[in-house]
Amino acid sequence: MDMNTGPTTATGTFGFRFTTPDQLALCNLFAIGRDKITDPQYRWDGLTRSDGPLLLFQYTLDGEGIYEKGQEKFRIQAGQAFLTEIPGDHRYYFPADGTHWSFIFLLFRPALILPNWEEVKKQLGETPYLPAGSRPIRLLQSMWEEAQAGRIKEPYTASSYVYQFVSELCRFALAPQDDTSEWPPKVKEAISYIEAHFEHMISLDQLADQLEMSKYHLLRVFSKTVGMSPNDYLNQIRIKEAIRLLKETDWSIERIAEQVGYSGGSYFIKWFRKITGETPGNFRLGEGQLIYNRVYFD
Repeated sequence: MDMNTGPTTATGTFGFRFTTPDQLALCNLFAIGRDKITDPQYRWDGLTRSDGPLLLFQYTLDGEGIYEKGQEKFRIQAGQAFLTEIPGDHRYYFPADGTHWSFIFLLFRPALILPNWEEVKKQLGETPYLPAGSRPIRLLQSMWEEAQAGRIKEPYTASSYVYQFVSELCRFALAPQDDTSEWPPKVKEAISYIEAHFEHMISLDQLADQLEMSKYHLLRVFSKTVGMSPNDYLNQIRIKEAIRLLKETDWSIERIAEQVGYSGGSYFIKWFRKITGETPGNFRLGEGQLIYNRVYFD
């Protein structure tokens, strides 16, 4: 399958009108398209469209277009998307001074998926930048190619694509930079320090002093890059080590708590339950549960 995410001459729009029983929980794919616009008459108004309710994700491959939301106006350039609801107070169109606007778009019904969509917009904003090689955009290109090849023939495949795409957007919103090698040096330094000193580290102030940063700037940059606060990351590292000790030793809960950096067993149990959903004692006994080789956290 062609995974090219750069400018392309291949265009086309494909609509889907599957009939599904009301009792089935399926996402509803409406249309997917890829186009190159040079006509100054190209314009859509979210207040006059009659095909809603719909959610629209449109990503610029090359050139640029205009997106207006209320009184705000944005030039949507290569690598930038806009996310909007139909009907709604928005307009998008080809600029009078433009040369071309190449884009790929996805339209789907809001049923089932609206809360996820709203979370993406909350985290990324309405006009985010996404690398062409990012997982959401690669998946969107793949979906268009599947539609072009006629391989989205029934509602189950269509639903899974919609859900997977919005899930990839959610994942990108939590950790925009999938490749940790591209993380800011101070964030990588913070990660290394936490992983080397998790048994002793006790505060954000301590980490900020080590990195010679203000704790507010560190919190903001770390959370944006990693998708969680330094404190949450610290506790995940501690709980991962606690899980290993629960499986490989007969140490008491108090001793394990102290070993991984908690001042007392009750605080350790609180975090263990928050992250794993159960107490350390129940996890160790494993009665009526699956036996894990490894536990993954987000």
